[in-house]
Amino acid sequence: MELTIALETVCRLILRLREAEALVVDADDDADADGDIDAIDDEGDNPAEEEIRAIVDDMGDDEQAEVIALALVGRGTYEATEWADALDAAVDEADDAAEWMLAQPTLSIDLEAGLAAFDLSCDGLGTVV
Repeated sequence: MELTIALETVCRLILRLREAEALVVDADDDADADGDIDAIDDEGDNPAEEEIRAIVDDMGDDEQAEVIALALVGRGTYEATEWADALDAAVDEADDAAEWMLAQPTLSIDLEAGLAAFDLSCDGLGTVV
């Protein structure tokens, strides 16, 4: 499997996804007596989310499908050996790729696992901005 999307782009997306996924918990209102979190505060405006949308909008359709396919492999829906099937499934989701991606609560983890399934990683790329 050879990606048409630049690895640096995927890694930049992963970093921004981590930022978006790191919502602040208001312990006073959202934790019960056992300390379990009932809800996570979302203040609405999220600059990382806006950048994610910009990154995804700059991608071509084939690149968006590859990112989604990487996530599907990373979460275990498909094996690395089933890349063609994962890509076919991803094309169906790529109509509104940014919305699909932002709806996945662990997308950064799924993408990292997807890269690892193909012996790829963001290690050694330096600071991606």
